[in-house]
Amino acid sequence: MTGAWRLLADDGVAAAEGLALDEALMGSYSRGSQDRPPTLRLYSYRDHCALIGRYQNLDAEVDLAACRRTGTQVNRRLTGGGAIVMGSGQLGIAYVDRAPAGRRPREMLAELSAALVAGLAQLGIAASFRGKNDVEVAGRKIAGLGLYVDQAGAMLFHASVLADLDIAFMLHVLQIPAAKLAGRATAALSERLTTVSGETAGLHDARTLRPVIGNGFAVSFGVDLEPGRPDGQELARAEFLAASRYRSQAWVNERSIVGDASGSALLKTPAGLARIFLTTHGDLVKSVMVAGDFNELPPALVAMESDLRWRRLDRASVAAVVSVSSAADALGVAPEQLAGAVLEAGRQSSEYSVARQLPVSGSDLSPAAKFTTDSRRCCEPS
Repeated sequence: MTGAWRLLADDGVAAAEGLALDEALMGSYSRGSQDRPPTLRLYSYRDHCALIGRYQNLDAEVDLAACRRTGTQVNRRLTGGGAIVMGSGQLGIAYVDRAPAGRRPREMLAELSAALVAGLAQLGIAASFRGKNDVEVAGRKIAGLGLYVDQAGAMLFHASVLADLDIAFMLHVLQIPAAKLAGRATAALSERLTTVSGETAGLHDARTLRPVIGNGFAVSFGVDLEPGRPDGQELARAEFLAASRYRSQAWVNERSIVGDASGSALLKTPAGLARIFLTTHGDLVKSVMVAGDFNELPPALVAMESDLRWRRLDRASVAAVVSVSSAADALGVAPEQLAGAVLEAGRQSSEYSVARQLPVSGSDLSPAAKFTTDSRRCCEPS
């Protein structure tokens, strides 16, 4: 790509308005519209907003009572992925363009993530694209990515970069059962997440990161970034979307017919007992966490946890990830033992899910959860 891209920048946006403008920008890139350079939006949300992924169930991801107490706005992204907390300590990124023909979502994510990697490198941070949609530093997540392509061929790339993060607050407003069940929840997440502030020993926020990440895009794609503003049509479209979709409780509360479930399993290792916590979404691994009396969390375990996310919970898939990660060697057990413990946690999760969905005698047998079929493509998940 060459030429000048439009750069939009704003701070402290509300949840509905921030998401609405991202979607509104896509209208200028539909098939049949006039060719134009991409738009890059680098912005921050107000303190604080809890944003869930397109196909998540709200009550499984967010503690609504805690959000009300703390004044945290709640909304649903157009892109897939996991629940996140956004505010002045996280840089939001929206890249909008016409979707390239014949490109797979992972290829597009890898290409766009290179801009984040290049920007962080300017701060001396060696990051890399890993798994399905994470940017990591030494195995610890520093940014999450998402992708969405609408029926008209317009593409929205979402990313959030952790300039700083209050993990205790995140645990307060989000439902993260594996971390809470494992005990030492704050420490458990700290071992799996990192921030720009932590990696540089300096204080960073969305504003200090904006020029760094912007330059990463400019260098990676060989373009100039020209500051601009949304045009009148985009602003009108954003206000319509905010009113009709993002301020609507029907949108925020939309449910998937598939619920989440959790299970756990014990694994005896030379260093003591380890417990594997698994959260599943249907037959997919949504999240996994290994807890134990570790003096230091082995990087291979973090790699295994990351690579298992959104894989099918079957023996072949789990065994392959365990083998590649070398997590079994780090624990001092055979790979089949570790894989077996993961599958046992998954079996418990599956049994809990089935039991929870069994109808009570005399109850309405029609599905209580609404499922909306969306022919548009959304890259799952963060």
